[in-house]
Amino acid sequence: MKRDAAALETEQFDLLVCGGGIYGAWTAYDAALRGLKVALIEQGDWAGATSSASSKLIHGGLRYLESFDFKLVRKALNERGMLLETAPHRVWPLRFGVPVYADSRISRLQMKAGLMLYDGLARIPDKAMKHRYFASETFSQCFPMLAGAGLRGGFTYADAQTDDARLVLELVAGAMDAGACCLNYCALLERQESGGKLIGATVSDKRNGKEFQVRASVIVNTTGQWLVDTEQGREWCRLSKGIHLLLPDIGMQEALLLTARSDGRVFFIIPWYGVTLVGTTDTDYGGDIEHVAVEQGEIDYLLREINHYLNMSWTTGDVIGSYAGLRVMRKSDANSPTAVSRDWELKTNEEGVFYSIGGKITSAREDAAVIVDAVCDRLGKTVSCRTKGRSFPWAPQDFFAWSVAFVERAGQLGIDAESSKWLMRRHGKHAHEILRDVGNNHALAERIVPTLPIIYADLLFCAREEMVEHLEDLLRRRMPLLILSKLTEMELRTITGAVSGILGWDAARIEQEISRLINHSGD
Repeated sequence: MKRDAAALETEQFDLLVCGGGIYGAWTAYDAALRGLKVALIEQGDWAGATSSASSKLIHGGLRYLESFDFKLVRKALNERGMLLETAPHRVWPLRFGVPVYADSRISRLQMKAGLMLYDGLARIPDKAMKHRYFASETFSQCFPMLAGAGLRGGFTYADAQTDDARLVLELVAGAMDAGACCLNYCALLERQESGGKLIGATVSDKRNGKEFQVRASVIVNTTGQWLVDTEQGREWCRLSKGIHLLLPDIGMQEALLLTARSDGRVFFIIPWYGVTLVGTTDTDYGGDIEHVAVEQGEIDYLLREINHYLNMSWTTGDVIGSYAGLRVMRKSDANSPTAVSRDWELKTNEEGVFYSIGGKITSAREDAAVIVDAVCDRLGKTVSCRTKGRSFPWAPQDFFAWSVAFVERAGQLGIDAESSKWLMRRHGKHAHEILRDVGNNHALAERIVPTLPIIYADLLFCAREEMVEHLEDLLRRRMPLLILSKLTEMELRTITGAVSGILGWDAARIEQEISRLINHSGD
């Protein structure tokens, strides 16, 4: 993945996509596969906002059954099933436990009915994906971290997990391979018209401050939370804030879906990269969209609700990392953002610009297909969607055989089993390039942080191949080290020293990047 600003400036495009999150990435990838001349720009880094601040799940949304949003759940479950098949390196099954206590808001019978419906909407033929019920003693053995008082039993059901930022990155890479011109750190300044017709936009390459015009026949806005910066966007959108906490590993192999005792909202406890991910909150947001911070009250809320269920007690001092993101939802009069539908819609204005509103990571592919259909219609082209059922850009041909051979080779090179698993999940077929690097230098098999399954060879590969502009890009989105570990300044300097030659950073730039990162972490 290499930046090519010159191509963005000189070529004529059918479509300019503004916003490099999950919706922009899927739209650019779909359109490029259909043969359109596509440009994708992102004012920050790929997946730099909401698309790297999710719960890291590919799921139907079990809780949406309570609001009878069957259409949304069926749509998401269909996409979940397809992604498990087409991207086994990127999306993998994860079972969830749902305990039933004597005072649970939802009874055992209600939960049974909901899970039967969930399985039915997913049309699950595989027994491994179907829900199951366990008596209290057996359920406690499956989830020994749960408090046993009042436990009446519990269910497990299947959904799936991903690394959201790397999902976006792979789609951007796929769009580039299909001919799209994709540039991060490139901001839209204003749209350009001639004779009342849209002809493109003026953009700024934030890497050097240069302004130039991108010529494009159609513009699609997938900027998410930045839509509310406009009067029109404020009429269309409602923002909800969600936060997540990273806490120490408690030996979980499966996740938990729990209900907050104080207000009935659903939250998750999930194993992720060797730590425990907890979230999310769901509160209306009207603050600064440029600086969405985790507040102490939100941390206290999640810890309090978690501790209701665990046979241990976490405190603020146990929090390893945290992050906050904003969900964009359609405007609604509902009192609580929890009651607002997560479904998606496409809008357009009098200038003919398309706007993507709302949606979910799980169902973004199908929504992007609708966007590109509308673009093709505007351009007078008839080309059907190319992404449905298509293997992901980095998916190995025979994942099972490939993964067996990969693990064996990684072990021979001294890479531990957990790090090997995450190499496959993070890079797919490109993980073999990292093995080659380790073969040339066995020291690169060492973990960057001893407790986390990410090795130095991975760090160097990301810096070399994945369009990194800033240290934060590398340590937050190419690999989530900034939230998985409390990195010291000394550790940051060691890491930066390892990649500075690849990125062409001198001593002054190293100081600038470390300072920028430390200042951002305080937002």
